[in-house]
Amino acid sequence: MPKNLNRVVVAAIAFGIAGAAFAAGHLTEDQQRAMDARQSHMGLYSFNLGPIGAMAQDKIPYDAATAASAAANLAALASIDQTAYWVEGTDASIEGSRAKAEIWTDAAGYMAEKEKLTAASAALAAVAGDGLDAMKAAFGPVGQSCGSCHEAYRAPRT
Repeated sequence: MPKNLNRVVVAAIAFGIAGAAFAAGHLTEDQQRAMDARQSHMGLYSFNLGPIGAMAQDKIPYDAATAASAAANLAALASIDQTAYWVEGTDASIEGSRAKAEIWTDAAGYMAEKEKLTAASAALAAVAGDGLDAMKAAFGPVGQSCGSCHEAYRAPRT
């Protein structure tokens, strides 16, 4: 192989490898929007779970209006179709994402987890304003649902 052609081949291979590495670490606009949307959605879950969890753990006084509002928000969030959030290529291999690849390889399992959360949060919303004991009893299944989904589909913090 002539020296110049040899350099061209080596350069092409190097650019190809560099391009693949660049692509692996960067998202398309649609992927970034999807990842931002799902992270915002999860942040809203956390925001609304905060006061209910604190009340359930007796860290703050029970407040019926706050509990009812936060639980209604959780139920509304859980009922939103999240299908568009889970774009392939936005898993934990991308900085800022903790989504495990199993979300895409076990979509049925993931959807079953989402349905558990939808049912549990609706049950919580139905009783959250009816007193601390009722709220605590209904909060347990919500926490269990979040935990089982995170265990199966969310990578640990690194």
